[in-house]
Amino acid sequence: MSAIRRQSAMLALAGVAAAALVACGSFRAAGSGPTRAGTAVAGDATAEQALGNLVRLAGERVKTADTVAAAKWGTPQPVDDPARERAVLDSASAKAARLGIDQATVRRIFEDQITANKAVQRALYAQWRARPAERPTQRPDLAVQVRPVLDRIDSRLLTAIQQAQPLLTRPGCGAALNRYKAATVRAMGLDAVHQGGLDQALARICPA
Repeated sequence: MSAIRRQSAMLALAGVAAAALVACGSFRAAGSGPTRAGTAVAGDATAEQALGNLVRLAGERVKTADTVAAAKWGTPQPVDDPARERAVLDSASAKAARLGIDQATVRRIFEDQITANKAVQRALYAQWRARPAERPTQRPDLAVQVRPVLDRIDSRLLTAIQQAQPLLTRPGCGAALNRYKAATVRAMGLDAVHQGGLDQALARICPA
């Protein structure tokens, strides 16, 4: 074989090898795309599930207003408790800082939880004044029976906020929130008072 033919054959082989490498690279690039997409989808699913947990926990917190109201009914203790509210907000902010959660977001969400709880308490007071037969017959101990439950819910709320963070700033947050709210209302059998409380507790979860 002449030198020119040998050189042509070698160039042809080199072209085939190069094409194979390009094809291999393209295959890997194509393979890596779904992996990244799959990771993103998995992350979105986790955030959505966390949002669902957040809504459910807000529903549980709203329902504790019944026990809080029963504990305060007929006593001099008012619905508003600025010292306790400040302690809850400061604790949530401090824990958010340790967990790497945006403190302003956490404080805003917890402010709404507190406001919703008080709104339900006031609504229950109005019902009990109008219908004495519905008034509570027992007075739970606020410090022993009520606040530990609220503290547990608040701790779990922080975890849910942390996990739901990627979704809370996206345009699709509102639609997902509405789905979970409707499901929570059905699952918990919330009446108009508690449903209104849930709406208030979640009023600033998603971007406007």
